[in-house]
Amino acid sequence: MSRPVIGLSTYFEPAEWGLWSIEAALIPRWYLDVFGEAGADLLLIPPGTSPDVLARVDGLVIAGGADVDARLYGEISHETADAPRESRDASELALYRGARDRDLPFLGICRGAQIMAVAHGGALHQHLPEVTDMEHKRAPLVFVEHAARLEPGSRIANIFGAQDITVNSFHHQSIKDAGDLVITGWAPDDTVEVVEMPQAGFAVGVQWHPEHPDRRVIDRPLIDAFLDVCRA
Repeated sequence: MSRPVIGLSTYFEPAEWGLWSIEAALIPRWYLDVFGEAGADLLLIPPGTSPDVLARVDGLVIAGGADVDARLYGEISHETADAPRESRDASELALYRGARDRDLPFLGICRGAQIMAVAHGGALHQHLPEVTDMEHKRAPLVFVEHAARLEPGSRIANIFGAQDITVNSFHHQSIKDAGDLVITGWAPDDTVEVVEMPQAGFAVGVQWHPEHPDRRVIDRPLIDAFLDVCRA
């Protein structure tokens, strides 16, 4: 079976290793492991890379990370929001739009789903504790698990063969308005968990983290479904 080449977004952050303490283009190894184990080769894409790079890959993944700049959807940043990562926002929006224009298979993870919504004219809840009493983020690096319900007949429900699943959660922002995307998954408090572009070959954004080591078996159907379309 052929190994599809997947473009994976990275981001600039301060980093330390050996004698070095400088800004670096980063991505958690979890992402490399989950896609590599599923049979893909990866092309890491740093901010500022031309969307022309998409001609060299079979699919695109935008990873989780810092909050999307609220100015991109016409709001003032909440006091709890992360400092804007302007180069990352601009790069990932350009990459996503390029993938959409090419009908290149796309998977958005956490922030990646939010980028997808913003690119389609949507907006975000900037601080979920002001919107819901349900816990979506407990502490640094502590993931919460909760139920999610999936729209019958949606791509995501067909992938899992179920309408009720369990997902993990580590976010304080979420999709408020999906623009012209279709919402196909919700947490018990109606927080958006999945968005799709049904007319695309594969364009799905999930609010949870399938790359987490504890999710490798549970979420393998999602990774496999994405890579199957990439291979085609």
